[in-house]
Amino acid sequence: MGSYSDFSEADLATLKLAKHELETPPLGMKLAAIVGAPVEKLIAKLPTAANDKVNDATQAALRKCLRIALKTLGKQGEGALEIAAAGTPSTSTAAAGSKQRAKPSNLLHKFAVATTGAAGGAFGLFALPVELPVTTTLMFRSICDIARSEGEDLASADTQLQCLTVFGMGGHSAADDEADFGYFIVRGALAQAVSKASAEMATKGFAAHGSTALLKLMQTVAARFSVQVSEQVAAKSIPAIGAVLGAMVNTVFIDHFQNVAHGHFTVRRLERRYGEAAVHAAYDGIDIALD
Repeated sequence: MGSYSDFSEADLATLKLAKHELETPPLGMKLAAIVGAPVEKLIAKLPTAANDKVNDATQAALRKCLRIALKTLGKQGEGALEIAAAGTPSTSTAAAGSKQRAKPSNLLHKFAVATTGAAGGAFGLFALPVELPVTTTLMFRSICDIARSEGEDLASADTQLQCLTVFGMGGHSAADDEADFGYFIVRGALAQAVSKASAEMATKGFAAHGSTALLKLMQTVAARFSVQVSEQVAAKSIPAIGAVLGAMVNTVFIDHFQNVAHGHFTVRRLERRYGEAAVHAAYDGIDIALD
C-alpha cells in the first residue's frame, strides 16, 4: 500500500485520474462497443495480406514520427515546437517560455484524425498505407502537445522519445502472451531502449536516424502499436462501414492514446516533484476499482 502523506490533495487526485487513464479498458473493447462486434473475430476475417500491410504501414508511420522528432531536435522556439500542434495558442505560449501549463488541443487533433478516418472508412484496407502515417503523425503531434502541457521540454531528445513510446504503451504485443501488464512494467521494459536512443539523438541529432539503438526502440514500439492498428483496421473492415463509422473508429483510436499520454506525462510530472519511488508506491496503492 502506497503512502500518500507527502502528496497534496490535488496531486493525489491527479495521480488517481492518471491511473484511470493508464489502466483503461483495452482499445479492442472500446472499438467493439462502437462497431457492435468482437474485434478478435473481425481480425480473424481480415485477408492474410492484411497483417503485412499493417506491419509495413506501422513501421512507415513511426519512421515518419521519428524523422519529425529528429529534424526538430535541439531547435528552440517555433522550430522545436513543430512537432506539437502547429499554430495553436498553447504552442505559442510554450514557445514564449511561459511556465503556465496551457491545456493541449485534444479536440482539434481528434477532429483531424476523424477526417482521415472518414477517408479510411470509405476506401477500407487499401487506404491504410496512406491514412495511417497521416493519422499517426497527427496523434504524435497531439501526444507532444499533451507532453508540453505537463511541463515537458519538447526540444529534449528524451521527451521526444517518451512521446514516441506512448504508442507502445497503449496495448500489448504478441510477445506479451496476453499478460495483463501494468503501466510501470511496460514503461520499465522500454526504459533501457529509450535511454540508449536518447543518448544517440542528443549527440548525433539527425545523423542518428539509422542508428541501431533508435531502430531497436522503434521496432519494439512498432510491435506493440501494430496490435492496436490491427484492431483499428479490423473495426473498419466491416462491409459498408462508411465514412461516418470510420471517423468514429479513428476518434476512439486517438482518444485511447491521448488518455495514455495524459496519464504517462502526468506521472512524469509528479515524479519530478515527489520522486519516482514515492509516485510508484502511491500509484500501486490506488485501487481504481473502488473509485
